[in-house]
Amino acid sequence: MTLSFFDQFLSPNFLGVPLIALALSLPWILYPAPSSRWLENRLITLQGWFIMQFTQQLLLPLNPGGHKWATIFASLILFLITLNLLGLLPYTFTPTTQLSLNLGFAFPLWLATVLVGMRNQPTHALGHLLPEGTPTPLIPVLIVIETISLFIRPLALGVRLTANLTAGHLLIGLISTAVVVLLPIMPAVATLTAVVLFLLTLLEIAVAMIQAYVFVLLLSLYLQENI
Repeated sequence: MTLSFFDQFLSPNFLGVPLIALALSLPWILYPAPSSRWLENRLITLQGWFIMQFTQQLLLPLNPGGHKWATIFASLILFLITLNLLGLLPYTFTPTTQLSLNLGFAFPLWLATVLVGMRNQPTHALGHLLPEGTPTPLIPVLIVIETISLFIRPLALGVRLTANLTAGHLLIGLISTAVVVLLPIMPAVATLTAVVLFLLTLLEIAVAMIQAYVFVLLLSLYLQENI
């Protein structure tokens, strides 16, 4: 029974073909594409309004030089939110519970922000490795510590997203199993547990959106340090 809780995190296969590619392409199929008409229907108008609000919030901490990243950040947060929410449906696979996928998102974008800083202002970018006023004996140690903290950023991004989603899915699986087991034995306790499960599901919906937002927000803050 314990192993079955973790089977939901295995990448599904059909005839030997991994279906993670289908899961990754599904979010783009669900959203309607805007047309060249002057007036759109309500769904596309609402979709455009949400994207605009997300973009405005993400660009608040950025200088005008970072606004060219708006398309990347808006697309990424919409993609992650959709994947996270679709993963809460029964009998579905959540690609963002895979650490390799999250690192695949985090590492190239983090590396791009570092390269932007090294190209535009290398002195300022390297200055982060040594805080001002550091005593001379501590300079080698602080440089090593700051370099490690710099390179651990993409790992922290990927692990944070993976751990939060994995923990939520495991809790939902455990509590739903408890509801099924307790229902014929103690209906009152099972009902109370079902209420807890419903509240946990609402919490996980919020976590799915918040973690996607935090992922992109931290990337925008890393970018702000380098522009």
